[in-house]
Amino acid sequence: MFPRFGLWLLLLHTVAFTHVAGRERRNVLFIMADDLRTSLGCYGDAVANTPNIDQLASKGQQAVCAPSRTSMLTSRRPDTTRLYDFNSYWRTHSGNYTTLPQYFKSRGYRTMSVGKVFHPGIASNHSDDYPYSWSTPAYHPASFTYEKEKMCKGEDGKLHANLLCAVSVAEQPGGTLPDMESTDEAVRLLKSRPDDDVPFFLAVGFHKPHIPFRIPQEYLSLYPIGEMRLAPDPDVPTRLPPVAYNPWADVRRRDDVQKLNISFPYGPIPKDFQLRIRQHYYAAVSYVDAQVGRLLAALDGLRLADSTVVVFCSDHGWSLGEHGEWAKYSNFDVSTRVPLIFYVPWVTTLRNWPQNSTFPFIDVLTQPERRFKISPPDDKVIRNVVELVNVFPTLSYLAGLKAPKPCPDISFQEELCTEGENMAYTFRHQEQRQNEEAISFSQYPRPADTPQVNSDLPDLKDIKIMGYSVRSWDYRYTLWLGFDPTTFQVNVSDVHAGELYMLADDPGQDRNIYSDFDHSVMMGKMASLPGTASVQMRMRLQLLYLSAGGKTSRGKA
Repeated sequence: MFPRFGLWLLLLHTVAFTHVAGRERRNVLFIMADDLRTSLGCYGDAVANTPNIDQLASKGQQAVCAPSRTSMLTSRRPDTTRLYDFNSYWRTHSGNYTTLPQYFKSRGYRTMSVGKVFHPGIASNHSDDYPYSWSTPAYHPASFTYEKEKMCKGEDGKLHANLLCAVSVAEQPGGTLPDMESTDEAVRLLKSRPDDDVPFFLAVGFHKPHIPFRIPQEYLSLYPIGEMRLAPDPDVPTRLPPVAYNPWADVRRRDDVQKLNISFPYGPIPKDFQLRIRQHYYAAVSYVDAQVGRLLAALDGLRLADSTVVVFCSDHGWSLGEHGEWAKYSNFDVSTRVPLIFYVPWVTTLRNWPQNSTFPFIDVLTQPERRFKISPPDDKVIRNVVELVNVFPTLSYLAGLKAPKPCPDISFQEELCTEGENMAYTFRHQEQRQNEEAISFSQYPRPADTPQVNSDLPDLKDIKIMGYSVRSWDYRYTLWLGFDPTTFQVNVSDVHAGELYMLADDPGQDRNIYSDFDHSVMMGKMASLPGTASVQMRMRLQLLYLSAGGKTSRGKA
């Protein structure tokens, strides 16, 4: 739901950067997956079979980040959009903020939406923010109507609303699935675009790997169950504050999970079923990869690859048993890290001569051996912390538009500005080194100090605690603070719990060392800050204080 952090993985190519602002405008193909963590070959996942996304990454620049859809598309943080659930529309709830596609539309682009781009329903005014953001009404696949119905054949031969739902596509209504339909429509829009000089902004949102895992059954064959492994840290950490735990209520509601009679909130899923969840998730990722491959091949076949910026990202990660959690409702890296890939013709790749194909389709079912691999020193990889609120200004600049100006500290009345940063400098300065001072923020609400049935998705009126998290290169620091949903105010002195993870020694974030520190002196210093100081500023200063203490302690050890 909320904007998270990222680690910028910059693949350095020996290409020249040309100043794009002021040049002819580029088309934009903006591709978003749903609940996709960095389980991709190009991010070093040895299990994932994702050759088409890997191919895109090999010709672009990568990052790992996290947003909510509204925050990414408006480049505003949740405390500015004030959207903490799915029951409000930002234009009437907080401010009439300009969106990424709206900005392109106002600059003469033809903007089109296919699939899940904005969150549907009240959150986008039941219209996907049309006509503000789109030149034509958004397209939604008809087969999505069945997504929450009983479509999964169980062992009893009956249909159920299961979590695990690999199907025969031919037996589904219409003989198709939502993401297949969305790909077909996106390809149709590319092929039928008017023969004019109007650039396009085409956003395509895939529904998978979001649950239920209603996917073509043949993708399971890529991940034999005997080769699947459990998460490396499947147990709930002993020092994890109860408020931080995600009880994965949406997973529990599925018919096949209910049959397991798992105790709430910490009862573990049986190991054999854990392996099947992981198998189905990876299969869903490969299914999405095939749709991305079809779309990129169509772009290439229409000779648009040399004039189109391609962005690929996701809205959330998804826990696959790490910390005893499933789904996405936490501040851990597995929930907050998502892929971000920019392909910019003439910038991230060398000129592609007419006889060469930029994005040939790779059928993972018939070519499972096609894998992408980062293998230093052939490729140099720089990892830095970024956020997906940066996408709006960065994409605008790379497409040839002017990046929006930075927002003032209080920006409720500002229709167009960005709380992110223009990352185009990383495309230009190929000697950029790791920025050890860069940090990013995430946040997640809770209704109580202990896990509740609505801990995953509390309504605004039920939110009593807000978990603010800071991620630097070396640390993840989280505070669970008192929150008033009627005034949208956080009480920085009302600390319900804290988490601190030293990533060099604990990359999986399993050993919370927050209680190892005496916080009284630090909180005393915080009390001297002006009342207008933001939570982000306070936590940045606190992290500097704690990290200095951590380095001192390690030096004495």
